[in-house]
Amino acid sequence: MHATTLPPEILERMTRRRGRPYAFERLDARRCALVVIDLQNAFVAEGAVAEVPTARAIVPNVNRLAAAVRDAGGRVAWVRTHAYPDEPGGGWPVFFGGIFSPQLARGYVEALTPGSHGHALWPGLAPREGDMQVAKTRFSAFLPGACDLPERLAAAGVDTVLIVGTLTNVCCESSARDAMMRGFRVVLVEDANATRSDAEHLATLVAIHQTFGDVRRTDDVIGLLGAPAP
Repeated sequence: MHATTLPPEILERMTRRRGRPYAFERLDARRCALVVIDLQNAFVAEGAVAEVPTARAIVPNVNRLAAAVRDAGGRVAWVRTHAYPDEPGGGWPVFFGGIFSPQLARGYVEALTPGSHGHALWPGLAPREGDMQVAKTRFSAFLPGACDLPERLAAAGVDTVLIVGTLTNVCCESSARDAMMRGFRVVLVEDANATRSDAEHLATLVAIHQTFGDVRRTDDVIGLLGAPAP
């Protein structure tokens, strides 16, 4: 798990700007969804093509949050990236066909193809019947045309999303930014997100808390939900 945490000076700055350190001082659990981003074998398994070693360390916090959100009457959504080997550039040519080398791109597309081992959720996670299973084809789970999660959440009466998963500074940050701009209240859970360095993780914490929502820790979120900690 990342050693970094939201710097006190950022909380002080936001207190001056907002009149309080956090935008959302209460959470209505019945209107909350835990959105779990890309905790697939392709990102979590040792030696995987997109391995993020710190992602394995956040799994207990993700499971605790999932249990607490369900117990308090909220929703849980497990979001996975899908790639399509039969389509040009795996279905996203500008990324798989341009950003990566051809060899690395092939590895990502193979690992993120539905039905592959890499595409599956990490086995240490604890999804339950009734949770949402969601596909996305871009970094953000809230990008129009790339994922139907926003519509599904709105239909369920959800207006607040708790963002966890990997990579903090890529898919999680992209999802948090887009969620806020689509009208959702956003809480990024700092000790339930993971990326490849503390510096990258910290940069996202600062950016999100200053402009797009709140950054909270797992225990704080569970306390705000009003559910007993699992």
